[in-house]
Amino acid sequence: MRIRKEMKHESKTVLKKHWFLLVLVCLLSFLLSSENNIPLLSNNSTETDATKETDAIVPYGLAEEKQGIVDVINSIEKGNIEQGKDISEKLKAEEEMKDDGPRHAFGRSRGVLAMAINTVTSGSVYVMLFSGINSIVGSHNITVMIMVLLSMMLSFSLWYLVKNLYIVISRRIFLECRMYEKVGLQKFLFLFNTRKWFHAAFTMFLLCIYQTLWWLTLIGGIIKRYSYYLVPYIVAENPQIGGNEAIRLSRKMMKGHKWECFVCELSFLNWMIINIFTLGLLDILYLNPYRTAFFCEYYADIRKEAKEKKIPGAEKLNDRYLYEYADEELLKNAYPDVSSNITEEEPELVKKKGLFGFIARVFGVILYAGKAEKEYEEWEVRKMRSMAGKAAIEGRTYPKRLSPIRIADRNDKLDKKHYMRHYSVWSLTMLFFSFSMIGWIWEVSLHLISDGEFVNRGVLQGPWLPIYGTGGILILILLNKFREKPVIEFFSAIVLCGCVEYFMAYQLEMSHGGQKWWDYSGYFLNLDGRICAEGLLVFGLGGMMIVYIVAPVLDEWFKKINMKILVPICILLLTLYIADQAYSSKHPNMGKGVTTAMAEYSSCYSKI
Repeated sequence: MRIRKEMKHESKTVLKKHWFLLVLVCLLSFLLSSENNIPLLSNNSTETDATKETDAIVPYGLAEEKQGIVDVINSIEKGNIEQGKDISEKLKAEEEMKDDGPRHAFGRSRGVLAMAINTVTSGSVYVMLFSGINSIVGSHNITVMIMVLLSMMLSFSLWYLVKNLYIVISRRIFLECRMYEKVGLQKFLFLFNTRKWFHAAFTMFLLCIYQTLWWLTLIGGIIKRYSYYLVPYIVAENPQIGGNEAIRLSRKMMKGHKWECFVCELSFLNWMIINIFTLGLLDILYLNPYRTAFFCEYYADIRKEAKEKKIPGAEKLNDRYLYEYADEELLKNAYPDVSSNITEEEPELVKKKGLFGFIARVFGVILYAGKAEKEYEEWEVRKMRSMAGKAAIEGRTYPKRLSPIRIADRNDKLDKKHYMRHYSVWSLTMLFFSFSMIGWIWEVSLHLISDGEFVNRGVLQGPWLPIYGTGGILILILLNKFREKPVIEFFSAIVLCGCVEYFMAYQLEMSHGGQKWWDYSGYFLNLDGRICAEGLLVFGLGGMMIVYIVAPVLDEWFKKINMKILVPICILLLTLYIADQAYSSKHPNMGKGVTTAMAEYSSCYSKI
């Protein structure tokens, strides 16, 4: 077994290579309190008691009595549902009556996010839930009991399926990081991809039960803490191992190492003292990931010793390639489809020179889709599969195909996606009008549902909203290079659509005397009333749908249309659209439900 200094040196090396990912893992663990919080054993009355103590020390008459969500809950628990409802509605009304002018970014008087936040913070959700249950069971006491049980079940489910299990996920990520150069964010879904989420959750629940019972004896709790120390690491390596098996194996592996493990923990004492002076910042940015990386090295050494001594149950630690690199020939045999495609020559469409070749490579736009485009799409699918497998063959990432348990691969259904493609000019034209009409139908439907009347939404007279079409096309063209990285694609779509919506709103206001066709004032996190958080979130999600599902499907349909029919349709739509633009520039679509009167905000703008 290596000396402690060597293991610390290795853990520092791992942390240096994967600092951002490992800090993120530990930060999530800190936010979840996943390694030291058991909700069923915690005191949930702390906040209420503290509030009561605070209220008690305020001299009578010196502080204005202010009702809050606690008063709502207390009222409905005492059976005063109407009183609780009145308080919650008063709280909601107070929030909605606050100044939510066009420059108030944190408005909470309009919009889905504002409504959701106000419903929770005002206690309306509790009133509705209580009233609904009470109307069914017809008994106040039974309703209170059901509410308490539901609260306990929700709290326990969150702890059982997420908090208590997160330590296994974090150890899996650390174990892969100590060996491999490339570890993606999809590793957070490791237990989901192995279909062992519930199995692992039960194992960790069993461990918690044993530890809790042993803590009743105090000394036994301290000893068993170190006896069961390796269970999360064992489950991270083999999530299909039985709960009692994992606990017994950890106990056998830690025999003779408990004091040693305690001394290893104590060796970080100097860092803990320094952390006090950084107000916990050192803990988040360095100490937590460093300490976890160290104990992963520690586990690897104890595991090696257990395998050498042939400790009963050690054969269950069978994920060999978490601790050593696979032989090159073995990897090539495991990835025959990948190794044969790595050196595959690029199709002619990719190698095409000149302006059209540049536009095709950078923006993904071609004049028309033919045989060359078909070859390109098939090549892209093979390339993406090869890139994922190439990293495994080169030893830069964990080889999934050599895992003792099957790990679902996100590339398994890649052949059906075909989102890595070029779009012809004619297909983009049809997509623009498709997105514009879908957007128009969406907004008309929302207004029809909310106000019960049909309104032709938008500046133009026709059944289209060009902001949707423009946003969709710009996502496909300008973000073409990011399609292989969905996370970057998502946030880039939010930024791009936010800029499009903001500047289009600004242009319309400037060209029509300040008249607004949409106004997000009062929405949570809005900017000048032109864009808001929930709108951008919808655009981001919609952009992902467009890139990975809608656009490829529609493009396949448009390709099936004969060019002699497709081209005239595009020309006709463009002619109607240009005519509509020309007419609407002088006679824009305005009126009730279309434009928003800005009289109430004129004073705000006059001061800017």
